[in-house]
Amino acid sequence: MFSFFKKKSENQIDQPTNPTPELVQDAVESPRSWTERLKSGLAKTRNKLGKNLASLFGGGQIDEDLYEELETVLLTADMGVDATEHLLREVRERVTLRGLKDSAELKETLKSVLFELISPLEVPLEPRAATPFVIMMAGVNGAGKTTSIGKLAKYFQSQGLSVLLAAGDTFRAAAREQLIEWGERNNVTVIAQQGGDAAAVCFDAINSAKARGIDIVLADTAGRLPTQLHLMEEIRKVKRVIQKAIPDAPHEVVLVLDANIGQNALNQVKVFDEALGLTGLILTKLDGTAKGGIIAAIAKQHPVPLRFIGVGEGLDDLRPFSAREYIDALFD
Repeated sequence: MFSFFKKKSENQIDQPTNPTPELVQDAVESPRSWTERLKSGLAKTRNKLGKNLASLFGGGQIDEDLYEELETVLLTADMGVDATEHLLREVRERVTLRGLKDSAELKETLKSVLFELISPLEVPLEPRAATPFVIMMAGVNGAGKTTSIGKLAKYFQSQGLSVLLAAGDTFRAAAREQLIEWGERNNVTVIAQQGGDAAAVCFDAINSAKARGIDIVLADTAGRLPTQLHLMEEIRKVKRVIQKAIPDAPHEVVLVLDANIGQNALNQVKVFDEALGLTGLILTKLDGTAKGGIIAAIAKQHPVPLRFIGVGEGLDDLRPFSAREYIDALFD
């Protein structure tokens, strides 16, 4: 039996009395600008990267010792071997071409090369391309998938779009309750079912959105590891059933990644992409890690568009990825 959750007056069951910590966060817009929050959120990565680079770029001769130190710094920020080698090669070529002699001149060169590497990931969503625009969410347990759905709902509402949530994580009762709580906070309808089939929940949600003229459907799915083959097959089934509701849906298949896992993110991107055909990524918890350089590794090895990044627990701490803002916050 499917349930619709929106307001108490609409036959809604009681909300959880002990919401998860992510839901306790005040939803009021922070007085700080997004640039300030991004810079604060990237503090751990910037401190690891920036302090070391400051000593390198403080003046002095450009030589092999400097390049070796630069390589170590980039690897420490979790940019990965491939991206690091690419950045060093490009920096060397430009130093030679421009005849740079002073290490202080390297900073802007590195920023420029890094921007060119990661800027192709900056591909904004076009949610008005279809109605309803169906976004299927995937990821491992603990990556912040359900929380990201709540934040996305708030973001799309701020763009003047109506949203419906599909509680497709039918394995965890807590996930269902959490999504209902997000729906309550954002005044968004949630289609849910106690137990049962995730694909059926998503199918019902899409048909409900079509009947109501809803702009966006955010479909949650259960967390799973790439090595859990039976669960990977199940999520393929969810996608196939969504396509029965709307042939060209889901219009977006998003993998949510926890920035704390560093290079392991690359394997997740690879496996989920092979299973589902990813169209976008969300990188969460950048404020809790010094591994923010993983964006460069993704750009070099598996460049799936990075739709959003998260730098905090607030509703407004998930925003579209901007390569320029990211680099400026990382270095300045």
